[in-house]
Amino acid sequence: MAAASQHQATTVAPPSGRKVVDEVSGWLRVMDDGSIDRTWTGPPEALPLMQPVQPFAVPRDGHTLHDLPGEPSLRVYLPEVAAGSAGSLPVIVQLHGGGFCISHPSWVLYHHFYARLACALPAVVVTAELPLAPEHRMPAQLDAGIDVLRRLRSIAMCDEGALDEPAAELLRQAADVSRVFLVGDSSGGNLVHLVAARVGEDGADAWAPLRVAGGVPIHPGFMRATRSKSELEETPDSVFFTLDMLDKFMAMALPEGATKDHPYTCPMGPNAPPLESVPLPPMLVAVAEKDLIRDTNLEYCDALRAAGKEVQVLINRGMSHSFYLNKFAVDMDPATGERAQELIDAIKSFVARH
Repeated sequence: MAAASQHQATTVAPPSGRKVVDEVSGWLRVMDDGSIDRTWTGPPEALPLMQPVQPFAVPRDGHTLHDLPGEPSLRVYLPEVAAGSAGSLPVIVQLHGGGFCISHPSWVLYHHFYARLACALPAVVVTAELPLAPEHRMPAQLDAGIDVLRRLRSIAMCDEGALDEPAAELLRQAADVSRVFLVGDSSGGNLVHLVAARVGEDGADAWAPLRVAGGVPIHPGFMRATRSKSELEETPDSVFFTLDMLDKFMAMALPEGATKDHPYTCPMGPNAPPLESVPLPPMLVAVAEKDLIRDTNLEYCDALRAAGKEVQVLINRGMSHSFYLNKFAVDMDPATGERAQELIDAIKSFVARH
């Protein structure tokens, strides 16, 4: 991720001689030679949200931003209070969305929200570059999420002075890895459930001193093979989420031959392990009132409750899928800004209670 400029979205046309055989709502094109072109072909006004933010070691807007190359590459937000925190700050591990097929954690759309979250809580925020489908189908993204926690645990267990990367030492000094919270946007919300379940199955001893204290799926990509009522009735008002994206990204990302009833996308369905048997931490689930997949998000919440799990539901009134990532709307539309603040406040309260 150090070379974040490589992940800048552009509107440059692909090399000539190749033909497009499939396209997903301006986000992704499959070429006739099997290659994938992620050149943005949608509305140009959305392009600034997809520009990479370069790391900075001098505080800006209350935090510093560091890249840790490796397997996997990490990006670390450290609020200014981290300098005197002495290992007392909780850790937010962000698992980015994009239908498992697109986006990069260095983009402006993630940066503006997670930088704000790091300062508001305050917390160390760790984001990771996840593999993308169709080149890497699930469970590659799940495995990468587990690897993020393994790397975080490894850094935390190092002795003082043993880390070569200055940013890794700063992370080690500031982070309380006994209070890790998984936060995921859209398909990253699926990963919150799946990674938390995997860690829970391993048992506390296997991960000590790291502990996943809670999960925050935000507008998770939970769905079924059959259309829900909200999928049929809601009209998408954003390039961030359409039925075309939902269908095609899942076809590209799920294991070959799987439908959306797969446990990766329908953990409350009959093909998934009974939720009563799944070891999960407390969950805060954010559901957008105007989301295409609102109904299946709420079904997931109901299923957690029925299974005896601790779950809090936040309804983002009047909002669409991933509304809080649209920096322009958050900054300029009072209602969107207010709902984004409610989301941050809810996450802050959830972390403080766990």
